[in-house]
Amino acid sequence: MPRVAVDPVKRFCDLIAALALLIFFLPVLLLASLLIRLESPGPILFRQTRGGLNGKAFTIYKLRSMRCEDDGDQIVQAQRDDDRITRIGRIIRATSIDELPQLLNVLKGDMSLVGPRPHAQAHDAYYGALIPAYPLRFQARPGLTGLAQIRGLRGATNDVEDMANRVKADIDYIDNWSLLGDLRIMVLTVPHLLLAENAY
Repeated sequence: MPRVAVDPVKRFCDLIAALALLIFFLPVLLLASLLIRLESPGPILFRQTRGGLNGKAFTIYKLRSMRCEDDGDQIVQAQRDDDRITRIGRIIRATSIDELPQLLNVLKGDMSLVGPRPHAQAHDAYYGALIPAYPLRFQARPGLTGLAQIRGLRGATNDVEDMANRVKADIDYIDNWSLLGDLRIMVLTVPHLLLAENAY
């Protein structure tokens, strides 16, 4: 198994950083949760089954940003001007505030701060059948951010080539992993979140 999946220092850093970030962002999470509750009916947290380390399924947590929840064999990715997205949802998606509950996934060991972004199981099945290298991305814990994201490969994948480029970045990350590389990705994630045009 690649070192990225078993390195104890990476796991220790994940635990300390995730706990600190949860405490720091707690006021933001509480405010966003209140606004979600006031704007539309439904749960505050969105839960979906996704593929994790070695392809093992886990439940991912996000703040709900849509009026409906998809977690089956047919899942439609969010698109620009998607009418399923609420007003508050547009704000929290654009700023990635909706992703903050995944810090709980990091504490549980389902995810890491840095790694391949996890996809819905329906997308894993679809793209896994079309991209031979796709299963290799399961050799690391999925991350809140990753090499693909700082390469501008965030957001909807409109064709197989888009996903193939994301998978290539994921495999590059796994093959060349280092703690210093993780730190670089986390630092570079901030401007990418602020400037990304494909976040919606």
